[in-house]
Amino acid sequence: MYHDDERRDRRRKNVMGSYNYYKMFGCFNRKFKIRDLGPPPDVIDVFNSYSMGKSEMLPDQFLRFLVEFQREEGVTVDDVERVMSRVLNLSRSHLTRYVFTENDFFHYLLLDDVNGPIKPQVHHDMTAPLQHYFIYTGHNSYLTGNQLSSDSSEVPIIKALQRGVRGIELDLWPNNAKDGIHVLHGRTLTTPVPLHKCLKSIKEHAFVNSPYPVIITLEDHLTPTLQAKVAEMVTSIFGDMLYFPKESDKDAFPSPDALKHHIILSTKPPKEYLQSKNVGKERSSGDKDSSDEEFEDRRSNSDQDDDDGRCSVSDRYCTSEVSSSTTQSLSEILGVDYEDDDIEDEKCGHQKGLEYKHLIAIHASKPKHGTRKALRDEPGKAKRLSLSEQALQKAASLYGVDIVRFTQKYILRVFPKGTRVTSTNFRPLTAWMHGAQMVAFNMQGYGRSLWMMHGMFRSNGGCGYVRKPDFLMNKGPDGEVFDPKTTLPVKKTLKVKIYMGDGWRLDFSQTHFDAYSPPDFYTKIYMAGVAADVAKKRTKVIVDEWTPVWNEEFTFPLRVPELALLEIVVQEYSVDKDMFAGQTCLPVSELRPGIRVVPLHNKKGEKFKSVKLLMRFLFV
Repeated sequence: MYHDDERRDRRRKNVMGSYNYYKMFGCFNRKFKIRDLGPPPDVIDVFNSYSMGKSEMLPDQFLRFLVEFQREEGVTVDDVERVMSRVLNLSRSHLTRYVFTENDFFHYLLLDDVNGPIKPQVHHDMTAPLQHYFIYTGHNSYLTGNQLSSDSSEVPIIKALQRGVRGIELDLWPNNAKDGIHVLHGRTLTTPVPLHKCLKSIKEHAFVNSPYPVIITLEDHLTPTLQAKVAEMVTSIFGDMLYFPKESDKDAFPSPDALKHHIILSTKPPKEYLQSKNVGKERSSGDKDSSDEEFEDRRSNSDQDDDDGRCSVSDRYCTSEVSSSTTQSLSEILGVDYEDDDIEDEKCGHQKGLEYKHLIAIHASKPKHGTRKALRDEPGKAKRLSLSEQALQKAASLYGVDIVRFTQKYILRVFPKGTRVTSTNFRPLTAWMHGAQMVAFNMQGYGRSLWMMHGMFRSNGGCGYVRKPDFLMNKGPDGEVFDPKTTLPVKKTLKVKIYMGDGWRLDFSQTHFDAYSPPDFYTKIYMAGVAADVAKKRTKVIVDEWTPVWNEEFTFPLRVPELALLEIVVQEYSVDKDMFAGQTCLPVSELRPGIRVVPLHNKKGEKFKSVKLLMRFLFV
């Protein structure tokens, strides 16, 4: 509240009458006229059309506008009066009857909670098995920053859950005394956080944004004794929230609706960890878990040479004796699975491992004998397969149809390559185009790839589950599935008109963008999607104006509108370097037709309080 008052005071000081004043060289003022915020010509024309040329719009006329022009469904007279009452109560002290003036109508169009660009409610069918959905998934969810030296904490997990993320990844390692469990990015300088802290945070925040299930993917580097501790910990902390797998789950995954308010564990069963010690030499780079592959990626890109056999970072998780032989597997060299002195513990902890195993609802697997073999159907075994972004790209180029067929029955998780040490992300469209449900992202970063992820999961009310397009789940009469390499015709065309922008004067200081004049805004509009749908447009620059009016229209022919994302980025033009002024990303399949207000966000995806654009969307 204090900051709002301070901002209003600042505006009053810098606005004299209807002008902005900027000091030049500390000796004289430059004066800029402030444009009055008013409806653009199209809005005036629409108002006049539906009010029959009168100065007031009646409820039945407003209802006709919502149904015919905005393509709203299921709107009633009661809904209309409720909206009109809200708008009129904001602008008038006494409400005598439900009528809109031109300014009232314009005010309604700028309310994003009732006239936003996408539906705010869950509206997809949520009763299909889990593999029918894209799932909002995090990667190394506990990291606060980069992948090598940042702190591990429960705070990023809380933030992710509050945003609607449904897939949380935890890397489990023994503590120094080997009697407890830490969460951290192994074989790096990241600081640990106790597992119980992460689990308690998940319990408290799992369903604040969405009632649909949270999937915890565990990268487990524990002995059976410590696995038993994990089992005890999750059952005591989560209680009834924890989902216990059923016999029927072996044939098919349950639905998000059936799993509401449940927490699901997904990892490799303990038996597979024990067996993995014997197949280490056969594992390829695409066969390792995410932490193994990330570490090997970093080693191959490092300038350092570890010929002395020592670990290049903390020896906290290295074996006491490490061979320098290049013929040994990474798991043997670094003790990825178990240390030698834990063999006896493995034997005595076998029964304990069984208890842990029975809590794993989604069994994870690695492509031990090659990716293509791992993509084969295995009746009676509902599973999750993990691939790195490079392994996915390679598989997509060679046998993309096999990936689509796999993801019709099983879950595919794709994680960032290990060289993304600054927590950047990859373009997710290839993974989605092949049906990958869990595209794991570093949520603590920012950039266009993460904005795409935010955009996709604004779908379906932001609940974290988005129903996959039918073409990714359908089969032909002979069992054929969608081929991502197929050249498709234009399915529909989207026309986007950007009218104006507003709110920067309220959310930014007068000199934030330019010390000597009002900002020079322009807007870039990207279409992200399959290669044939990708496009980039740009408006003209509006000079010295806090409330820019563009009135420009752009056309986007779309072949796969179901996976297309509309990215909108506002920049302030500068001779040296343009300055970021806001962004958003919207799923094209969810766009509401008509004139809509589009709120903008900062680089981290946090919504600005006031900054917005007025736009029109039309499908032809």
